[in-house]
Amino acid sequence: MTLYAELHRHLGGSVVPRVLWRYFQRHSAELIARFADYPEFEEFYTRSRNTLDEYLELHTLVESVQTVDTLPYFIYRLIRGAYIFENLAYLELRYTPYLRTPEHLSQSQRIDKMAEIVDVVGRSSKLSEYPIVTSQILCMHSRLPYEVNKAIVDLAAQNRHYVCAIDIAGGDSYYAERMEEWIELYDYARSLLLNTTGHLYETTAGCYPQLLPYLMRIGHGIQIPLLYPELLKDLAKDHQCLEVCPTTYLKTGTLEDIRQLKLVFDRCFDAGVDIAICTDNAGLHNMRLPFEYENLLTHDIINFEQLQACQDAAFRHAFAWPYAQRPASLLNGLLIPQRAEALA
Repeated sequence: MTLYAELHRHLGGSVVPRVLWRYFQRHSAELIARFADYPEFEEFYTRSRNTLDEYLELHTLVESVQTVDTLPYFIYRLIRGAYIFENLAYLELRYTPYLRTPEHLSQSQRIDKMAEIVDVVGRSSKLSEYPIVTSQILCMHSRLPYEVNKAIVDLAAQNRHYVCAIDIAGGDSYYAERMEEWIELYDYARSLLLNTTGHLYETTAGCYPQLLPYLMRIGHGIQIPLLYPELLKDLAKDHQCLEVCPTTYLKTGTLEDIRQLKLVFDRCFDAGVDIAICTDNAGLHNMRLPFEYENLLTHDIINFEQLQACQDAAFRHAFAWPYAQRPASLLNGLLIPQRAEALA
């Protein structure tokens, strides 16, 4: 039996529509009152959107009900499905802990509450009947203030038993006006020896080379081989990995046809850049990780040898996989000054 490692799955987008519908029926019926029945809700929840921003709005629907009290309910069903239906041996869940805290509290109170969220997610993910190796990636957010994002980095450093990395989310088109902040925060994270990934080069509006030297993995990154293939040689040299989520780009309107990804894979394989195939938001897509692999294979985007290479890359670049072998250059931060200066 083939086992899989999932490196890019959002907690907010991981809830499959049937589970979410049943929860709303029992606890928040007003949120689904406008839908006549489940099929109508599922069509709304999983349909393609025109833009990434429109797509990300769906996260707020789930985030509003993922609280300290309800997270165990959602995570149990997530882990059970991942083990039984996806053959996952390893899973990294990413989310912004601040957005799971009560909105009526002050900013400082919500920051203090984030540790409780991390603890609940961590404890709820450890299920003896479904023995998946799990870890958390804490996401800074493009629409949250600096103080909150720095607190998220500090929280990650204080909870290494549960947290394996930090990320930035919220739409990559919003980074530019606060670029100095993001560089400072990632530099701070690396000084704390935290692993780093980030949503970058997903869309044509999110291409910021100045952030690349600070990332060990790149969330999506498909615009690099599509529009900036000259950057691939540095990614290969620094052993950076792309977290490619095929169905996402169709759901967000980023790509019109999955076969456009063939150029992404061809150029990355030619340049020696690793790709980990991921689901991103498995619930929003109604998609399981093995089917992402199968779709790429049946559309002749990758062959069986490349499929195996992507499976191996996912385990090799897993931040918390116990047998991961990552080059020392990813951990010592010595590459950052040279790369940052060259890409400035």
